[in-house]
Amino acid sequence: MNASAISLFAIFFACLTACSVGHEKQQTRSEAGVRAGNPVITGWYADPEGVIFDDTYWIFPTYSARYEKQVFLDAFSSKDLVNWQKHERIIDTSRVRWAHKAMWAPSVVKKGRLYFLFFSANDIQTPDRQMWDPAVNTVGEVGGIGVGVASRPEGPYEDYLQKPLIGEVYNGAQPIDQFVYLDEDGQYYMLYGGWGHCNIVKLAPDFRSLLPFEDGTLAKEITPEGYVEGPILFKRGDWYYLMWSEGNWGNHTYRVAYGRSNSLMGPFQKIATVLEADTTVATGAGHHSVINIPDTDDWYMVYHRRPIPNQDRDHRVTCIDRMYFDQEGNILPVRMTIEGVARRLLREEQ
Repeated sequence: MNASAISLFAIFFACLTACSVGHEKQQTRSEAGVRAGNPVITGWYADPEGVIFDDTYWIFPTYSARYEKQVFLDAFSSKDLVNWQKHERIIDTSRVRWAHKAMWAPSVVKKGRLYFLFFSANDIQTPDRQMWDPAVNTVGEVGGIGVGVASRPEGPYEDYLQKPLIGEVYNGAQPIDQFVYLDEDGQYYMLYGGWGHCNIVKLAPDFRSLLPFEDGTLAKEITPEGYVEGPILFKRGDWYYLMWSEGNWGNHTYRVAYGRSNSLMGPFQKIATVLEADTTVATGAGHHSVINIPDTDDWYMVYHRRPIPNQDRDHRVTCIDRMYFDQEGNILPVRMTIEGVARRLLREEQ
């Protein structure tokens, strides 16, 4: 082969290699484009409630900031788990006059044609708690779990009761971190509680009050071992699964555990921890929710975590990863990822 031929061959080979490399990079970008990536939404957000309304995914998170600035809630919607639209200030303290700080941990349900948003506000304390500050707190101060109502999931939500639905402490449980659950018999329940106590209550059909249990009590304690806060409940097959957060929400010890029972009322014996810090990805993972794709056994965990390195208590981000079960119905450890979940439509594109 003469010099000219060698030169032409080299040019051809270089071009072929460059085109091939370029094609591989484009494929990689294309593949990455159909995964959500974690975090799934931009900004400091925590305590995410993931829910499906019709053909749309929704995330209702806490705006993660100092309590004095945590005075509103945003929402995010998506058709495919990958592309998310922000809906700003769906409710704030200007529309909830009794709330003045610390609005967090929303839980949203649709009933009839209306959407009801349950939220915590004011971080009320009792004199026996370490956080009690006589300069700030008073006995019987207003705060607890409130309810907003709207005609659309993105709001705007108005104050439904003009007061807290639960504004006092039952069974030692701070009235925060509520989760609303519709049982198969049509009864709505709410699980809630901080300070290491988990309560369950029955909601009146109009969500304006609590219904007493048969023994006359308004709140039943169902606290499992290790419980700190952030309860959620779902049913899969014959089992009710109670999940909760353990550790300290302000640092790397935060994590998620679960138990299960054949009864909605428990008892729920702790089975395992299924989400915890991974120093190669993030720490402080917790206060989650789950999404089950209708008519499937496909499950997703929506949760917050602390990116590495973390520079602030409130630097928390919202993520989604898959959640799986073994043949015995146990929840397998959830693997935190950077790439996130794949694109998933709830309704096929026409």
